[in-house]
Amino acid sequence: MDDASSLYLGLISGTSADGIDAALVRFENDRPQLVAALTHPWPDDLRERILRVAQDEERLDLDAYGRLDVAIGQQFAHAALAVLGQSGADVVTVRAIGSHGQTLRHRPSGAQPFTLQVGDASVIAERCGIDVVADFRRADVAAGGQGAPLLPAVHAMLLSMPGQCRVVLNLGGIANITVLGAHGDVFGFDTGPANGLMDAWHLRHRGAAFDQDGAFAATGQVDAALLDALLADPYFALPPPKSTGREHFHLTWLDAHAHVAGLSVADVQATLLELSARSVADAIKRYALDAVDVLACGGGVHNGALMRRLAELLSPCVLQSTAAFGVDPDYLEATAFAWLARQRLLGLPGNLPAVTGARGARVLGAVYLAPRG
Repeated sequence: MDDASSLYLGLISGTSADGIDAALVRFENDRPQLVAALTHPWPDDLRERILRVAQDEERLDLDAYGRLDVAIGQQFAHAALAVLGQSGADVVTVRAIGSHGQTLRHRPSGAQPFTLQVGDASVIAERCGIDVVADFRRADVAAGGQGAPLLPAVHAMLLSMPGQCRVVLNLGGIANITVLGAHGDVFGFDTGPANGLMDAWHLRHRGAAFDQDGAFAATGQVDAALLDALLADPYFALPPPKSTGREHFHLTWLDAHAHVAGLSVADVQATLLELSARSVADAIKRYALDAVDVLACGGGVHNGALMRRLAELLSPCVLQSTAAFGVDPDYLEATAFAWLARQRLLGLPGNLPAVTGARGARVLGAVYLAPRG
């Protein structure tokens, strides 16, 4: 198939597991152009199980792990077929699917560093009839890297401004920043929680998966003692490269702080929002003090209370959505995994060693072939 006329499809479910983002992408002069996109919802019982496992609240035996891997792969296939149906694109025009999968563990440090994303890629290839590229992070980890974040190369391609330092801020379950230097240098790292802790606390106490527009957090008061205790976590002081996930910042981590027990549910929610805003702003001020603007993407752009607080903390640096520059903030991650799939098929690196800390550039991902004939 002629790559110049091919479509690629990117799939990802982030650390909040709030849905599977699917993006159908065409490349023009090697730059990704979004053709169609949607978010496929998780079945409630499957999402709840993913979160329990990711937060170490449930341990899986091998049989349960195998079943979960396949069930997640089936949902990823549904998401891919749904976006194809929405777009009207024929399966034969799609060169490959780049599937990030669902992260269950991310432990890039220690004697045996590893990262684990599940969602059986063979199931996706079989159901969709399209080749699948998956397992993007482990090659970087094997090379001594963090395996994350992998988006900065795409951020640089789409949003860099020559002669100007700017930051791209991804507000998913975890927040990460990409610093696009004025002279073309690029680096980035995970700053800590964004939506993940807020969503989990809100689900536990209010029964809804997220705090719409930060409205519930706005009814509470930030507790300084709890905030200070949370910000004292050693992760925030670590220098980059670094990455983290729900296996670190989860409700059990929060519950371990004695200050929580004496607070109202709304006050804890307000404090978690402040934690996200403060940890992001502190990281930007420490590593990108000369940034002119911050361009935000990810689900957190829809949390008005979080965006307003970030804008206050980052001033005079201007905070705005990537939408202002023609980049859909909801599907930038999925677009990036379409790009990573293309990079793999072209035999080109997908990581940036300056970001992840890997020993060098690596071709990322494994290819799972669809049935032929």
